[in-house]
Amino acid sequence: MEWLKAFGSLIGRILLALIFLNSGIGKIGNFEGTAQYMAKFGMSNTSFFLFGAIVFELVGSVTIILGYFTRIGALLILVFLIPTTLIFHTNFADRMQMIMFLKNVSMFGGCLLLLSQGPGRLSLDYLIRKKKG
Repeated sequence: MEWLKAFGSLIGRILLALIFLNSGIGKIGNFEGTAQYMAKFGMSNTSFFLFGAIVFELVGSVTIILGYFTRIGALLILVFLIPTTLIFHTNFADRMQMIMFLKNVSMFGGCLLLLSQGPGRLSLDYLIRKKKG
């Protein structure tokens, strides 16, 4: 059963992080369009916040996938999710926005699990800690 836990953690980390990796890359490819979308919600300094979102999504997702500084990566994603969810996904009259809100809350839960439980055995964090200890 130990192998199931190890592979489950690895696959779970990858699946959780893929959406953020894809989203961060997509924001780079459509920087101006994303900044305009953000401005529609009354945000100022959209280029600054968009750059920050890209960094948080890319660094957070890569660290989670590799299992290297996983807890910091999960924290970056959590910090990204809070304003994103509260600014862009609170129009509950729109069913799609309700779904997006719940999706983000679910991913928040996944990040909390990573933050509290760590990345598991199939991670760089585990291998480095094992070599030191």
